[in-house]
Amino acid sequence: MASDCVAVMKAQGFSKFNVLGHDRGGRVAHKLAVDHSSSVERVMVLDICPTLAMFNATDKAFAQAYWHWFFLIQPFPFPEKTILAAPEAFAEKQMAAMAGVLGDREAVFAPEAWAEYGKMFRDADTVHAMCEDYRAAAKEDCEAQREDLEEGRMIECPFKVLWGAKGVCEKMFDTKKEWRKVCKEAALDESSQAVPCGHYIPEEQPETLLEHALEFFKR
Repeated sequence: MASDCVAVMKAQGFSKFNVLGHDRGGRVAHKLAVDHSSSVERVMVLDICPTLAMFNATDKAFAQAYWHWFFLIQPFPFPEKTILAAPEAFAEKQMAAMAGVLGDREAVFAPEAWAEYGKMFRDADTVHAMCEDYRAAAKEDCEAQREDLEEGRMIECPFKVLWGAKGVCEKMFDTKKEWRKVCKEAALDESSQAVPCGHYIPEEQPETLLEHALEFFKR
């Protein structure tokens, strides 16, 4: 996915660019920063710690909070069939619960956005691709991150992380410490911080996110 991003940007005439990614997009941004340092100027990620670090720290509390990681990586076709059999229930359990608004999802998600998510959870190809992404995260992505650390490949560009003060990163991890482990000295921006929301920072705190992003990317 990181290589695809570079190819698309080059096709559009951009040899260097900034990246901001939330959740799965943040994990792609992490790999972009490591493997394509000549193309990426600045990177900002939202509400994640490195994938390998999160898997390595798994305990009962993390498994309960991020249950979907361990469900979606099960062999094909069990997760796919389960989601397609009850797409609305899966969306409520996985997305609304992570936003902390179970039963009140409109507090975070616009109705048209939620309808689009529901449409995707009913599409077999989309659901399969989603599961494959999580399967790759548990295997190929963790293997690649382990090799990167062993061989000294780290994030060198300016890198910033925001995370939700009500989310898993705040409750279960020292987020800045985990990112320092994969960043070269001084790459991690000291303005990295928790913001007052849950997992869905773009939906819950759009103005705060915009303020942080503009300040970071305009430097």
